[in-house]
Amino acid sequence: MERMEPRARSDAYGSRINRSHSPLVANIVPWLSILLGSLLPVFPIAAALPMVPPLGFLMLLGWRLVRPGLLPVWAGFPLGLFDDLFSGQPFGFAILFWSATLLAIEFVEMRLPWRAFWQDWFTAGILVAAYILGGWMLSGATPTLPSFVALVPQLVFSILVFPIIARFIARLDRLRLRRWKRV
Repeated sequence: MERMEPRARSDAYGSRINRSHSPLVANIVPWLSILLGSLLPVFPIAAALPMVPPLGFLMLLGWRLVRPGLLPVWAGFPLGLFDDLFSGQPFGFAILFWSATLLAIEFVEMRLPWRAFWQDWFTAGILVAAYILGGWMLSGATPTLPSFVALVPQLVFSILVFPIIARFIARLDRLRLRRWKRV
């Protein structure tokens, strides 16, 4: 059967009818974005103080808080293992902390299933502060007051950058669920 009008379904909605999202893209985007977030702080940035936030950990928190249930609870182990290879922390720190973080968020979500963004930001701030301070304590260096003061800019910057990370993850989620293939 021929169409009477060739442009009949070229409107904004008709071009997306009969399309589905790609399962490959939908499954790979969260994992790949977290792995790339773990790799980004490796690039050299000349600074006297640690300023770069733990982007891999922030991406993990963002995906877990923006899209609950997308990452399984066991995802902290392989993602933390990859982060341990590039972060410079003692081996096993990210594996332990990322797994404990996912378990803690899962526990909080069981108790408080309805949340607002400020609660997610507060949760992420507490977890990022614990991550940075735990890494400082377990790094092998002597914890002194000047070294703690040197961590404060990184800590504040990491907490303040979380809304930007969450917005970026929301954009990646839209890309992840975009309709690519014909049914």
